[in-house]
Amino acid sequence: MLLGRYQYDLLEAGCDEAGRGCLAGPVFAAAVILPDDFEHELLNDSKQLTEEVRYQLRIEIEQKAVVYAVASVDNTEIDKINILNASFLAMHRAIEKLSLIPQFLIIDGNRFNKYGNVPHQCIVEGDAKYLSIAAASILAKTYRDDYMKQIAAEHPEYDWHKNKGYPTIKHRETILKIGVTPYHRLTFRVTDPQLELF
Repeated sequence: MLLGRYQYDLLEAGCDEAGRGCLAGPVFAAAVILPDDFEHELLNDSKQLTEEVRYQLRIEIEQKAVVYAVASVDNTEIDKINILNASFLAMHRAIEKLSLIPQFLIIDGNRFNKYGNVPHQCIVEGDAKYLSIAAASILAKTYRDDYMKQIAAEHPEYDWHKNKGYPTIKHRETILKIGVTPYHRLTFRVTDPQLELF
């Protein structure tokens, strides 16, 4: 059972990102403040859920959250500032978009760039421990998937509607064969899948 809050004295938002390990597309992040009495038996780390369940949960999260926001950092910015900083920036942008200012942040992972004067706590595998981080992981993942499905129509050969920009064998083989698109992260190394056979 996931926990509702890390602490109960301050208004708390959970934050998570999606798309850090991808070769193409933006990194997305979400910030979510849930009501104290929020419960959902299916809510968990987005990676543990089917696509169908993620989208069902997104509707409920958006209806029941006190506030939520989603933001992104595109591949060009990722190449300029690196993916770790881009992940933090995406979270900062999501927090900035919240219509209520959180007084405390819980962040999925072990590192974060401080957001203004707001105290925060990093939690490894926080999306499997706290409801608001799990909710943020679902929003970040589904909004990013929507974006990748949209741009997949422009470049169907890369199979983004299935791999969402992650470095699958098909995706890497296509890059090695025909090159990159304006959506690819040029600072990410693309290895030849064939080399893994030896």
